[in-house]
Amino acid sequence: MTEPAAVPHVPRCPVTGEPAIRRVQVIDARLLTALWRILFRADPRPSFRGVGRFGLWESPTGLYFFDPMLAGDADFYARFYANRGMQGYLRDPDRGEFGLAAAEIRPGDRVLDVGCGFGTFRHRVPDARYTGLDPHFAGDPATNPWARAESLADHLVAHEGTYDVACAFQVMEHVEDPAGLLAEMARAVRPGGKVVVGVPHVPSAPTRVPNWLTNAVPHHLTWWTERALNDLALRSGLVVPKVQASPWARSDVFVYWLDRFGAVRATQRHFHHGFGSYVGPLLAILPAYIASRVMPLPAAGSDEGVSLLLVARRPEAA
Repeated sequence: MTEPAAVPHVPRCPVTGEPAIRRVQVIDARLLTALWRILFRADPRPSFRGVGRFGLWESPTGLYFFDPMLAGDADFYARFYANRGMQGYLRDPDRGEFGLAAAEIRPGDRVLDVGCGFGTFRHRVPDARYTGLDPHFAGDPATNPWARAESLADHLVAHEGTYDVACAFQVMEHVEDPAGLLAEMARAVRPGGKVVVGVPHVPSAPTRVPNWLTNAVPHHLTWWTERALNDLALRSGLVVPKVQASPWARSDVFVYWLDRFGAVRATQRHFHHGFGSYVGPLLAILPAYIASRVMPLPAAGSDEGVSLLLVARRPEAA
């Protein structure tokens, strides 16, 4: 008797729960491991938990997500954020998403910055009452009274509904449950309060550069679209969502020029062990670096921007 054909595994969208509509690529974990160890001296293998291959899938919302979604552990991130380039990016107060978000905040607003890193955003809102939340806060909370080295879930025990604005910049893409994170952020703000979320997106310059590693597991688990953000906000009980493209800044425009100067672009194979996937970006590094230092920043709206920023509100009390 003939055995029945195995039903192929199709993962579900982490936003809507609907089955993915296509598999973009299958990626060998050995390739990602080698790239992480060479470029960032970070070992992702403990975070991979023995998984040998990852699928990159597209959901009905256009969201790209990895399957399985496995987030990096504390040791991986300690090594990753020791990179000088990442340090410069995290400490840059001129990031485009910060400017867009600051325009949503009034003097005196109580602001919660989830996954605050070094608390850089506080420099853009000096007249707000700022609290930075990060369980892996790199500084000393004793000398940074605005910092709380705790998770959002723990913080909500005593602070639910106490903030005017809750922000998360480049955090949502790192978590295995983005819907759960947004729901917790919505609980942090008062009725009528705002939730602000910045995320990487597709299509964008980083998704076109072959082997752009910061877009890979266990660092980035999701690549977002406007529709995916809108759906996530509405499913989390938020209202009047607005999505904007964040403009480029000096600290992140390098990849814009790497995309422009690169002879090879990623289409279906974003991570690939091949001559062109290595040499194309390598030859573009020097001209891209020079352009990123001396050329004017791309005008806002001239391309997809560096990331997307969602602004939505918690409904007013009945």
